[in-house]
Parts: sequence; structure tokens; C-alpha cells
Amino acid sequence: MKSVFSERQLLHTPSVELSDGAMVPAVELPSRAEYVRDRIREVRLGDIIDPVAFGRTPLERVHDADYLDFMEGFRALYEAEGRSGEAFPFVWPTRGLRADVTPRHVDGLLGRYSFDAGTPIGPNSWEAAKVSADTALTAAKMVAEGLPNAFALCRPPGHHAMTDRFGGYCFLNNAAIAAQFLRDNGAEKVSILDVDYHHGNGTQEIFYERSDVQFLSLHADPAVEYPYFLGYQDETGAGAGEGYTRNWPMPHGTDWSVWGASLDQACKDVADFGADVLVVSLGLDPYEKDPISKFKLVSDDFTRAGERIAKLKMPTLFVMEGGYAIDALGVNCVNVLSGFEGG
Repeated sequence: MKSVFSERQLLHTPSVELSDGAMVPAVELPSRAEYVRDRIREVRLGDIIDPVAFGRTPLERVHDADYLDFMEGFRALYEAEGRSGEAFPFVWPTRGLRADVTPRHVDGLLGRYSFDAGTPIGPNSWEAAKVSADTALTAAKMVAEGLPNAFALCRPPGHHAMTDRFGGYCFLNNAAIAAQFLRDNGAEKVSILDVDYHHGNGTQEIFYERSDVQFLSLHADPAVEYPYFLGYQDETGAGAGEGYTRNWPMPHGTDWSVWGASLDQACKDVADFGADVLVVSLGLDPYEKDPISKFKLVSDDFTRAGERIAKLKMPTLFVMEGGYAIDALGVNCVNVLSGFEGG
């Protein structure tokens, strides 16, 4: 299996984050991608290819132009205020405040274009995010041109990024950008299977009213887990998209017996939908030792997951999402990909 990755994705180097009401050391670190890259090389999974630059056009197919303008220009505005280091939002247009205005001040803009306070923007975050999107696009292009599968080693991740807001460590929605690119380049229908521990709220929001892109998500129950306000079982799409979103929220302590059964159901839905290509938002944080997960999958379960997805026998693009047990991340990720190739 060919993989796509750039060292420039390591430029985003958060040091702290706001989590559970306290400032704590960041977990979305550059070493996450390095461990996966090194494991790919160790087992000789396949070539690792540098991404090519696609420009803004594919990003604008998913994200609002004013949001992209904000992200591109934010650092200059932030430093013009005499600030340095990492930036965090702290005020949002919540109920009772106006959401139809866009402030000019940097703190107002941060709140307008974010949905949580746990995602710091550093001096090189935007560059890393753009290259991460190019990584997904390069891998998607290979699949669109006939390669049966590919792996986009995206970092920072993307599935929480919404049409016009960042959060959950995500700035650009790599899986959604790739799915839209595949639609624009020959695929009539695309399925997105999100197996991250946390619900892919951004991907769901982007495609919620569409019938050409199916979104299926296996994740922790949002009643007790981030992102809290999306990912419930009764969310099934709206308008033309009714019936093309499905969520499997699961309780803390979920192991393979429950998670694997949910994966079987999701794969059946993919087969019934009849998509031309599958995009897998590959989160490895359901792992039992992940520091921000309360699921109980073991390393061998990720091999099983890859084998199950392979039974669909369809062109498949894997896009890296979460996973923060860094020492095991490379093994668990490559287990999925190797299981898929051997399935």
C-alpha cells in the first residue's frame, strides 16, 4: 500500500491544550506521525510519497472562503496585536449572542471561527494543516486514477473541522476534502466510515444534507464524551441527506465484541449504499491504553478491523485521524492497513 506524508506536517507543535478544565501538556504531537511513518518503513508496507500542492480550490469545495481567509491571515493579525506563541479562543457567539456578525478583533475572530478552546494555533499550524490536506488530496488522486487503495498520513487530523470552524485539534477536514475531490473526479457516490473514538462532527455537518456522500461513525457516546453536542443515534441526515448519516454511539468500556459488531453493521450499510469508493477516517484512539479514550480495543483488534473493511472489496482511501498512545500508534495503524491488505 502506498502512503503519502510530508515532514512539513510536523511544523504544528502545540505545547499545551485546555482539557477537562485545565491547561495540560498537548497530546496531538508531531511524534504521532513520526511513529506511524517509522512503522510503515519498518514493516515495508510500501512507498511513502510526498504530497503535491493543490491550492485553495479543493478546500473551498468543503470550507467557507471567509474561514479559509481567516486561517491564512490569522497569524499576521495575531502578531500585529503584539502577541506571540500559541493562540486560544475564549468567547463564542453562543445562545443569546449574535452569530450573524464577524468581529474585527483577533479574539472575536478566534471565537467566530472555532467551537472549542482546546485547539491552539501556533506560528506554523496553518502551513501544517494545508500540507495535511494536500496529503489527503494526493492520496485521493491516486485512488481516483485507479490505485485500489492508499493511506494518507494526515497530521494534524481533520474530522472535527466544520465548514467554517476549527476545533478538536482539527483545522481542515482532510477526509471531507478527499471525499469531495473523489466526487469531483468521477465517483458518483462516496462512503465515509469514521472509526475514531470521538464523533466526526465536522464531517457529519459538512455532508448532513447530501445524498451523494454517506457518513457512518463509530464512537463514544457524546452524552459522556467529546464533542458532546453531536453524534447521537437519532441524527440521520436532513433534507436530501435523510437516511445517509448513521451513528453508533457506544458506552465507556466498549471492547471488540460490541465495537466489532457495530463495524459489521456499518460495513453492511456501506455495501447497501453502493458507493464507488470508501474513505476511512482512521482514528486509532479506541485503543485500550489511549490517554483520552475509554474504549478497550487491543492491538490485534485493529488487524481485525482492517480485515473486515477489506471484505467490502472496493477502492479505499485511509485518512489518519486521532490516536494518542504514541508508543503503540504506529503498530495499531499499520495493523489496520496490513489487515486490510491481507483481508
